Amino acid sequence: MSGKYLLIIVVLNLFSQFEAISEEDEGVIYANRCEVCKILSIELETRLDETGKINDVIETGYAVDDVKPKSKKEYKKSELRLIETLDGICERILEYNIHKERKDSTRFAKGMSETFQTLHGLVDKGVKVDLGIPYELWDKPSAEVTNMKTQCESLLEQHEGQIEDWYFNHQGKIPLRKYLCEEFVLNKQNSKCLYEELKGDKGLKKKSANKSEL
Repeated sequence: MSGKYLLIIVVLNLFSQFEAISEEDEGVIYANRCEVCKILSIELETRLDETGKINDVIETGYAVDDVKPKSKKEYKKSELRLIETLDGICERILEYNIHKERKDSTRFAKGMSETFQTLHGLVDKGVKVDLGIPYELWDKPSAEVTNMKTQCESLLEQHEGQIEDWYFNHQGKIPLRKYLCEEFVLNKQNSKCLYEELKGDKGLKKKSANKSEL
């Protein structure tokens, strides 16, 4: 084998090792488009549920003499509500944590993961735990979560038209995750994650059952 081809093989091997160390070997697995769209849909519909309780009526239009009546519209059906809902919606993703004990899309969820609950418990008991990062950074958004926020912003920009169409024409009839994610973002492919739900913790149920028996 010539020196030229040997050098290429060595470089390729080093490059593949670097990729492995920088991501999956370090346990960092970024969200795919299905997971990003699912979380965006959940947060957007949750935010709409919150603002849907507002019964305000807004006035639109402008008249110089203020004689002509302005048109009135319910806030919950207005474009203003949609604009306010979308503003900063991806920021809400930073409230999520990565639960590495789960292997499907439910690994992205709010609340502290079982792993970090255990680690915090050890620290509270005086056990020294070294994760390679300062203790005060333990609860900061992970690389997976901050990356999902960035992906969310891109997805929002790319599909703002479809979200607007759903808001005015399909809201309450078709779930956003089906309309936006399955039909447009994923184009009816690899949509399994959209329907993955977090299963109850059987261990906690057993513990509570034992306590009731006592």
